[in-house]
Amino acid sequence: MEVVYEDNHIIVVNKSAGEIVQGDKTGDKPLSEIIKDYLKEKYNKPGNVFCGVVHRIDRPVSGLVIFAKTSKALTRLNEMLRKNEIHKTYWAMVEGHPEKMEDTLECHMYSDGRMNKSFVCGPAHTDGKRAVLKYRTVARGDRYSILEVRLITGRKHQIRLQLSQMGHPIQGDLKYGARRSNPDGGISLVAKEIEFVHPVSKERIHLSVPPLPQMEKLL
Repeated sequence: MEVVYEDNHIIVVNKSAGEIVQGDKTGDKPLSEIIKDYLKEKYNKPGNVFCGVVHRIDRPVSGLVIFAKTSKALTRLNEMLRKNEIHKTYWAMVEGHPEKMEDTLECHMYSDGRMNKSFVCGPAHTDGKRAVLKYRTVARGDRYSILEVRLITGRKHQIRLQLSQMGHPIQGDLKYGARRSNPDGGISLVAKEIEFVHPVSKERIHLSVPPLPQMEKLL
């Protein structure tokens, strides 16, 4: 676990592909529990340690995730998330080259919990929700492109679905149409940057992590 930022109220980590943010039916130890162990040991804390999950990214995705160390920070961060005041930028390495160097993608989509997969649907679909993102091309290689993606809405598997729907699935993302898997079992999507106003100090925080190794070859 790589800690990117930490103070008395929040901790931001760079999640590896394959790690889960919150406990699920697999029973694998989630990052929230790993962070509790880290805080307990680092600060020699007796008893239970607080670690609030602010947001999640998919298991095969890597990158920045915020956790709250106090209930006050968690409440405020949840409200900021609801108001879209936490700005996240993703980099995706996709198959092929999108026709437009930058564009806005919009559709309606729904999530099927049993299949753990999302699908495009019409606006009249009972469970359908509007999904919007903006992308711009950062780099192009012979067979792949790197896209910078900013979410306007935050739906489950939204980036993965919308880029696949455009005809350019994310490298390694077999679930959404990629031709082959990545060696580490992850997909070439990273939550690369995050920007927000600190929930307590009100300081503007801007954090970033490096591109994935496979992306470096195209830059």
